[in-house]
Amino acid sequence: MTPTTAAATWQLTRAEISDAQAIHDLVNTFAAKGEMLPRTMAEVYENLRDFYVVRDDAGATVACGGLHILWADLAEIKSLAVREDLQGHGLGQRIVNACLEEAHQIGLSTAFALTYRPGFFEKLGFTQADVMTLPRKVWGECYRCPKFPGCNEIAMVRTL
Repeated sequence: MTPTTAAATWQLTRAEISDAQAIHDLVNTFAAKGEMLPRTMAEVYENLRDFYVVRDDAGATVACGGLHILWADLAEIKSLAVREDLQGHGLGQRIVNACLEEAHQIGLSTAFALTYRPGFFEKLGFTQADVMTLPRKVWGECYRCPKFPGCNEIAMVRTL
């Protein structure tokens, strides 16, 4: 399958149990390069219901990302990963848009992402913010991260 000829066959869907290993592998491929935080298999299974995946025409999971609710008004788009050879073909955007649509449908007012690629999120209507404006994230999860308080990820926020 080539990205240019098979784009119409890529399927965006909710993650299933059979996607867990592929999600783990995608995320940890980028984590090994320092581009995102690693996830254990336990974390993937615990949060599987948060995830959307994109599958190719052979059924292989080639992209993933999740909407993780933090509070009544706030959710994070996290673990967004697209197989390297398929980046730039709109797969990440499709996942983010699905997350935003879900967030809107369930009544959330704000979505955010922590990223090393703010330009990607800016194209989708996010704006840069100080991570300290997201105290539920910082004190709910970030403080447990080995990179805290020296994390250099950029907070990107979008009002829904």
